[in-house]
Amino acid sequence: MSFSWEVAAIWIGLALAASLISIRIGVSVALVEILVGMLGGNLLALQPTPWIDFLAGFGSVMLTFLAGAEIDIQVMKEKWRETLSIGFASFLFPFLGAGAYAYWVAGWSLEASEIAGIALSTTSVAVVYAVMVERGYNETGFGQMILAACFITDLGTVLALGLLFADYDWHLAAFGVGTGVTLWLLPRVTPWFFAKVGSRISEPETKFLLLVLFALGALAQAAKSEAVLPAYLVGMALAPFFLANRTFAQRMRLIAFAVLTPFYFLKAGVLVGWSAIVSSLGLIGIFLGVKVAAKFAGVWPLTRVFRFSHREGLYLTLLMSTGLTFGTISALYGLSNHYLDREQYAVLVTAVILSAVVPTLIAERWFDPGGRPPEETLSRRHSDRGDQLADRRGGGG
Repeated sequence: MSFSWEVAAIWIGLALAASLISIRIGVSVALVEILVGMLGGNLLALQPTPWIDFLAGFGSVMLTFLAGAEIDIQVMKEKWRETLSIGFASFLFPFLGAGAYAYWVAGWSLEASEIAGIALSTTSVAVVYAVMVERGYNETGFGQMILAACFITDLGTVLALGLLFADYDWHLAAFGVGTGVTLWLLPRVTPWFFAKVGSRISEPETKFLLLVLFALGALAQAAKSEAVLPAYLVGMALAPFFLANRTFAQRMRLIAFAVLTPFYFLKAGVLVGWSAIVSSLGLIGIFLGVKVAAKFAGVWPLTRVFRFSHREGLYLTLLMSTGLTFGTISALYGLSNHYLDREQYAVLVTAVILSAVVPTLIAERWFDPGGRPPEETLSRRHSDRGDQLADRRGGGG
């Protein structure tokens, strides 16, 4: 289907509506966009077009890259025990639990059960990062640790999908070598390139980074992996540079959140059909319950071991229970390669998308340790300064 301004207006209108609802009810805009997308898909019969698929994929890559770039390597080194243990447990427990239920109880094939375990083991970097930014946790050690643990979880997911299903050929070798060489060169080349070109209205710095992300995405696609994996690694490799160049990081974040990520989250909601939910509601609920229960079994005890507060532990565990990007990607991989039938695919995708909404909504509404959106903080500062200025003027008059 070719580009249509009418379709573009409808999708961006839904994104605007989601933003306004998010501001009104105080819930992360990512979650509201998913819910609005569900309404659009079921009430307006919206379907993703090829150009929307591209923008959504671009949005997921940008979100994942920015999430990696937010990680303070020093914090990760200081909290490596928490990061590795929580991230690994967050992957392993639901992978085994969901896979076992699909195989032994639901009666799925071994390959379908493995896909189910992989899809439900994920943690959504996109959702967690969006929440971290809105609540201001991305600039705290607590938020940095959560983002790093998400990376470990999804790294386990990607490795499991690769080890169980990837073709061991030259494409995979080229992807590994290309990614490794890029990660080694980027921290050296990027500062030099930025210093040479300077800050220009044509944004050569942004185009340089997009070229790197797109090229690695092409290698990942050829190797039957996903572009979001090298994007996260590139973000981590450049994290020290981005932490020292906040203005440029803010410009890239603005592009991603204003233009790209709404299409990603709206598309995730559009893919959820109410008919599929109704026909398989019981199985969807069971898979969602298995995922969340397994995440709690693996992560919650570790939050007590590492002496997180009660609210912090529950908040962290609920955010680690989310899923979206890698979960839907894994399910789509299973469908495309005939490991899943359409009904099994619908069940997994719906359970994955619900896991992006339900745990995050509970975490934000009842267990937030005390974060506040940066916009609210900024507006309060301006308000305070305005009050002080008015007082001074009043005193002088």
